[in-house]
Amino acid sequence: MKPEMFFETLGNRYPALKPVMDDIVNAYELICNCYDSIGKVLVCGNGGSASDGDHIVGELMKGFLLRRKLSDYDMDLFEDVGAKELAEKLQGALPAVSLNAHAALCSAFCNDVDDEAVFAQQVWGYSKNSPDVLIALSTSGNSKNVVNAVLAANAIGIDSIGITGQDGGRLAGLCTVCIKIPETETYKVQELTLPVYHAICAALEANYFS
Repeated sequence: MKPEMFFETLGNRYPALKPVMDDIVNAYELICNCYDSIGKVLVCGNGGSASDGDHIVGELMKGFLLRRKLSDYDMDLFEDVGAKELAEKLQGALPAVSLNAHAALCSAFCNDVDDEAVFAQQVWGYSKNSPDVLIALSTSGNSKNVVNAVLAANAIGIDSIGITGQDGGRLAGLCTVCIKIPETETYKVQELTLPVYHAICAALEANYFS
């Protein structure tokens, strides 16, 4: 399936998302620009949004709807070191990192420095010299540690994608693109967030691996 078809299907299945479809497509295009420039995706959020961030990384780093078999060139790299059998188990990856997943780093920084700056520290460390993109998830759009991550992204000149509720909060005015899910209750925002990032991840996979 062509990448654009995933967004058409998304709009048909979830009509409530049609008003933000342009922002969803723009977010996809930002991530394509990142990967075309050999960058990576960083993702952060709190609570359910942290789980969504881990989910996004899982869909990008391994096969989602496609098998993503390694190319002949990549297979040869492993054959040269006697690891062809390993290569047959690997899949093509779209580099992505969940900033929530580093328990030792996060707990140390929160304890020693400032819990509101923990994601900003990682954005600064990972991306100050890389053409990366940050996905910032916050149903209110005002989570301080997520807002600070976007401020760090802005400081070093990388793009950011906010996924929020319909108000958008502070992220609406800070992110390169902000997808303001047209709901106000947290669980309802999260219910519509999942099909949004599934469509983006599927479109990215189709673009790079179909």
